[in-house]
Amino acid sequence: MNKKDFVRLMIFRTIGNFLVLFTIFGFVATFGPALYYEVSWRTADFRGVTYKLASNIEASNETELGRLVRRYREEGQTAPAAPSLFREVLTNTKEQILVPPDTEFSIVIPRIGVSQRIQANVDSTNKKEYLEVLKSAIAHAKGTAYPGLGGTTFLFAHSADNFWSIGRYNAVFYLLKDLEPGDDVYLFFRGKRYNYEVYDKRIAEAREVEHIDAALGLGEKIILQTCWPPGTDWKRTLVFAKPKGS
Repeated sequence: MNKKDFVRLMIFRTIGNFLVLFTIFGFVATFGPALYYEVSWRTADFRGVTYKLASNIEASNETELGRLVRRYREEGQTAPAAPSLFREVLTNTKEQILVPPDTEFSIVIPRIGVSQRIQANVDSTNKKEYLEVLKSAIAHAKGTAYPGLGGTTFLFAHSADNFWSIGRYNAVFYLLKDLEPGDDVYLFFRGKRYNYEVYDKRIAEAREVEHIDAALGLGEKIILQTCWPPGTDWKRTLVFAKPKGS
């Protein structure tokens, strides 16, 4: 092999290696958050770990929960910095306690270990606005009801403008697909807790809105939405929940 052929071979090999590394990086950056939640939740489920809403959000400083909340506040946090699937274990059992990050407006779903802040009044038709919100919170759709007012509360997360930017957005709703009828959903709004239970779940086309329209005006309920599959805009996972006991 002469020098010219050797140089050409090294150039092609370098380009090939770069493309392989770029592909791996792109896959991790694109699907990493969703895969993280999936693997974490499956591992916890296999180990028998369960999640429970803190029974007393305003716990005294003498309780275990009170000390945990006090530590978060001293560190300038309202909730643990780690993802919601890795909440502090407060007992010697496999039960983990979920603390809402903000009782002004947040959601807790014990079944999938979710505890996340909600940003109110987000325009779901303004792509720039809701994508910015979804980097750090779940979005409450502008024009839909607030908890406790007898209407439909529409919450959405895990959205992307294209497949390579999914890692920039909140993947916390990725596990909505694993919710089943009877699972608990808790909303905190202006310091009050509202208890709901899942009664339906659907996979719908992106333009298929009749399921949402049919739920409007039929009493109090919440609709949770995320994109499916991750990193696409093809379909929607919709979860419907109503007040417990209704």
